[in-house]
Parts: sequence; C-alpha cells; structure tokens
Amino acid sequence: MQIETYGHDIDVTPALREYVDSKLQRLSRHLDRPFEVRVQLSLDKPNHKAEANLVLAGKALHADASAIDMYAAIDLLADKLDRLLIKHRKKQVDHHRGENAARDGSFG
Repeated sequence: MQIETYGHDIDVTPALREYVDSKLQRLSRHLDRPFEVRVQLSLDKPNHKAEANLVLAGKALHADASAIDMYAAIDLLADKLDRLLIKHRKKQVDHHRGENAARDGSFG
C-alpha cells in the first residue's frame, strides 16, 4: 500500500504524516493487492478537512471528513475508508463461482 499525504494551504508535519500512515495501515487487511491512497489535508475554516482518493485495480473510491481538529478529521476519514472497502469487498462476486441455485444443486 502506498500512502501519499499532502496539504492544501497547510504544512504537513512529520507527526501528521505519521498519524495518517498509522491510521490507514488497517485498510490493507481488506485487500490482497497493492493499492494507492492519496490524502489531502486542508483547512476549511473553522473546520479541518481530510480527503482521500483510494485507487484500486480499475476502481477509484473517494471519501472526505471534516472535524474541529485535524486528528479527529483523519480518524473520521479512516473510518469512512474502512466502511467503503468493506462495501467494495461485498460487491465483488466471482461470477464463475457465484451464487446460483443450479450450481448449488438446490433447485426451487
């Protein structure tokens, strides 16, 4: 997993970059393949905003979150991305081995 963190009109400190990396590491448990996450941190007064674009093979997911401070916004963003990946995993069905009554042997 590659995580690219950058700021829009704010400086991204090493502490913020490390916090983003630590929070988004849990996303790798959902996917086997490598993927890339681009995180943008910005100040949308009075709130702090964190946005992420997650690029999977052939699909891009987007999430954003805003909160009173940047660390809370990053926490919310990580939770949203976690839910998006779970939803994405549930949508993936192997159509060759999909759920089909004829293949199960349980005809109606």
